[in-house]
Amino acid sequence: MAVGSFPTTFESTLDLARLPWFDVEGGNRLVLATDAADEVGPVVDMHTHLAMGFFRRLRVDLHASTPTVAHYLPVTLPVDLDRYSNENLDRSALFAMKADVSVLGLTAQGMRTTHTAPNLVREMGALGIVASVVLPFDLPVGARNADHLLEVAQRYPELVPFGSVHPWDRDLDVRLDRQQAAGAHGIKLHPNGQFIAPDAPKTVHLCGRCGRRGLPVLFHCGPVGIEPKAARERSQVARYERTIAENPDTTFVLGHSGALQFEQAIPFAERYPNTYFELSCLGLSALRRVVDSVPPDRLLYGTDWPFYHQALTLARVLIATDDRPDLRRAILHDNAVRLLDLQRADAGVG
Repeated sequence: MAVGSFPTTFESTLDLARLPWFDVEGGNRLVLATDAADEVGPVVDMHTHLAMGFFRRLRVDLHASTPTVAHYLPVTLPVDLDRYSNENLDRSALFAMKADVSVLGLTAQGMRTTHTAPNLVREMGALGIVASVVLPFDLPVGARNADHLLEVAQRYPELVPFGSVHPWDRDLDVRLDRQQAAGAHGIKLHPNGQFIAPDAPKTVHLCGRCGRRGLPVLFHCGPVGIEPKAARERSQVARYERTIAENPDTTFVLGHSGALQFEQAIPFAERYPNTYFELSCLGLSALRRVVDSVPPDRLLYGTDWPFYHQALTLARVLIATDDRPDLRRAILHDNAVRLLDLQRADAGVG
């Protein structure tokens, strides 16, 4: 398809249709252009979420289908692909997002009620995404998001569930074994959301237990600029190195590739062959830097849905790999299929 320069600023997410890979269907739905399907797909998204609860039982029906999805970055807001994704949030959207993932997490209300399995599958289908890794994370007490997710994912072959075990869990071996038996393809750790340090001894220990079971660990990695100060300190990229270095038999996926500290994360690629770099949320210039610095077989497409529409990172990857079809195929599909040992990913996961 088209080769050359592309716009990077858009009036809305729907305005991404000015790029050659997208169209608008029905006036309000961004879809993959028909003549772009062979060039782009199939696609595997390594970083999505469904609605979660924490301090009480999850009250959102994860099987419910709604006409639209309320992404935390509203599709009506302007988008600059060269900015880190959350920098496109205005003050109102940022406030709404923080309220939705905190206070409203105790209820069955809010935008989170649209962050369900059938809604994710529907948006995947519009963009040629055949499989999405869905990531929970749990605290030592309260709701068990991983258990809910593993149960839900059994009904949706397009969803590839990860599990979640907290480093403070007393029964972490039992939980790891139970989640793996229930279909977990890996474990998600989130230093900000789980109030853990990536270099804490218990975190190092847990990651070693994951490696012994062949379970990759997908870490939220790096500060994103909108978290509280204490969370920002926990997510400093330098603090991940101890856990990676001490667990060479564990595969680590660095979610967001270090985020705002991607430059500090890039050297991990050379020092630690057990690291993969997941590209969600990176601005286009940062994404290009990671793509040009990390071995091509260790790059992964991800989106952080429902925080952001899946087309945002897809657009960035397509622009960055223009006229590089082999690299594009590796990022969008082949690396994830190999890492997670997915079968028939071009026709769904089976």
